[in-house]
Amino acid sequence: MHNDTYEKIRANPKYQQLVSTRNSYGWIMTILMLIVYYGFIALVAFNKAFLAAPLGSTGVTTVGIPIGVGVILFTIIITGIYVRRANTEFDALKEQIIQEAK
Repeated sequence: MHNDTYEKIRANPKYQQLVSTRNSYGWIMTILMLIVYYGFIALVAFNKAFLAAPLGSTGVTTVGIPIGVGVILFTIIITGIYVRRANTEFDALKEQIIQEAK
């Protein structure tokens, strides 16, 4: 019985759409994160002077601090975006697929 249900799900065009959309969306988010993270690491490796420059004329905070915080915030934001889409669009489509397979 379970194999029949699995085959119905796999044959459903909505399932194919879900898998394709979720995979491409996941890869896009991964690529964005890698660009931001490795961009920051590249700055650390190749342009220390830029990151070490003070923000103000008398300040002790360097440019690298807000950029590093930005990387962390970017990670939190794109995670939230993915979770929101997964919990709304992807879960709704999943439920439709399950109901159609019954």
